[in-house]
Order: sequence, then structure tokens, then C-alpha cells
Amino acid sequence: MNKTWNNKAWFLVMPVLLLVAFSAIIPLMTVVNYSVQDTFGNNQFFWAGTDWFTDVLHSDRFWDALIRNLIFSFVILAIEVPLGILIALNMPKRGIGVPVCLVLMALPLLIPWNVVGTIWQVFGRVDIGLLGHYLRILGIDYNYTQDPVDAWVTVIVMDVWHWTSLVVLLCYAGLASIPDAYYQAAKIDGASGWSVFRYIQLPKMKRVLLIAVLLRFMDSFMIYTEPFVVTGGGPGNSTTFLSIDLVKMAVGQFDLGPAAAMSIIYFLIILLLSWVFYTVMTSQDAKS
Repeated sequence: MNKTWNNKAWFLVMPVLLLVAFSAIIPLMTVVNYSVQDTFGNNQFFWAGTDWFTDVLHSDRFWDALIRNLIFSFVILAIEVPLGILIALNMPKRGIGVPVCLVLMALPLLIPWNVVGTIWQVFGRVDIGLLGHYLRILGIDYNYTQDPVDAWVTVIVMDVWHWTSLVVLLCYAGLASIPDAYYQAAKIDGASGWSVFRYIQLPKMKRVLLIAVLLRFMDSFMIYTEPFVVTGGGPGNSTTFLSIDLVKMAVGQFDLGPAAAMSIIYFLIILLLSWVFYTVMTSQDAKS
């Protein structure tokens, strides 16, 4: 049976393609143009080739920021994914508690990123913040503006508070799709709680966990607003991630060529690591 192609459907897709071309492709081409050229001002450009890419890749500043980004993303995934699964497993499956828990879980996701940064900036201050005040009462020397470890802990806890709910909601959606017959069969067979999780709940959550890991990795690797508002990349450069360093280079120093080259490298790293995550997780899913 031959398929009938309806070319009129392109008229429905064309507005989306035009919007994407205007909002993504054209700015990307502008960045590519700046990455291979140099200027002395007055809109006079000359060819620089791959010089900016070479400078970025041989810069200790870039590699230091990249390592900080990788460590931060690894810590975030190691905390938020298990914590999200644990919370989702303990949420009620029926009754009035379901909508209450779902609303409470969704609340942190509704707060804008800059507001989250402002909340934790004030919350952690040692002079007026509740967290800093009570930690000082407990005898804990805490100051995220001066101690790099305190700054890292603050940024990590802030991200966990803000984004664990996303993992929880995705995992809960996977758990809600499991028919009751599976649990009844496991109860008849005398399966333990760990066996139910290992052979029933976890396989049903693999798809949503893939989405959760990819989303949280990309978000954590591209994080900018929250740590910039809280620490400004400090103290020193201890919380200066690639996104913050890129903005400092492009806006603060106005080095458009190196900044454009760095943004392309940044994009390719995110694309490559996301592809690795997706390939590894889908291959394991296929084997199982």
C-alpha cells in the first residue's frame, strides 16, 4: 500500500521553522562568524581562522572552569537522582495526599532562577540570613562570601532544593503508570521491597530517569543565574563555571572573538556529553 504524501503540511510546519531559524540559527551563525574573525573596531574585520579556538583550548582559565562544571554536574546528579527516586517512592499513590504532594513538589520549579539566587543570597548571609545566623549560633564558621567550600556547599544545596522536584515528578509519573497487578503478583510471590523496586519499579522508571538525567545534566552544566547572583563566581574563581566565565569574557572584557570560540566549544561539549549519557543509558536499557 502506497503512502500518500500531503505537501500542504509544510505550510503548518513553516512558521515553526522560520521561528527557529530567526531565534537560533541566525544568532549561531553570528557567533561562528565572530569566532573566526578579529576586529580593531569600526566594523572592520579580518580573518583569524582557528586562532581563537587554539587560544581557548590552551587556556588554563578554560580548563579550570570546565573541571568545576564537571564536578558540579557530577555532584548534582549523584544527589538529586537518588533523592528524587527516594521521595517519589514514598509519596502517596492515592487520596488527598497526592495533589497536595504534587503541588508542594512543583512549587520550587515555579520560582524564577534569579529569585532563587536572591533568596539563597539573603538566606545564607551571616549578618541577616537565617541560615548564617543559626549556623553561627551552633558554632559553625560559615561564610559563603569568603570560604570556597562554603560557597560550593551553598550553590549545591540551592540547586538541590530548586531542581530535585523535577526528578521527583518525573519518577512519580513513571511509578504511577505501573498497573496494580504487578504489585499483587509480587505480593503473592512473597517478593521483598528491594525486589519490587529492582524488578518492577526501576525498569518502569528507566525512560523517565533518562529524561531526568539528561535534563538535569544539561541544566547543571549550563547553570549561570543562581551562582552568579549568590557568589558572582567567587570567592576568587571558586564558583566561576564556564557560563559565568563566558559572560565575563564577552560582556566584561568585550573579547568577542575568544568568547564566540568558547561558546561554540561549550556547546559542542554539552552536545557530546548529552549524546554519551543517552547512548549509555539506552544501550543498557536495550540489554536489559
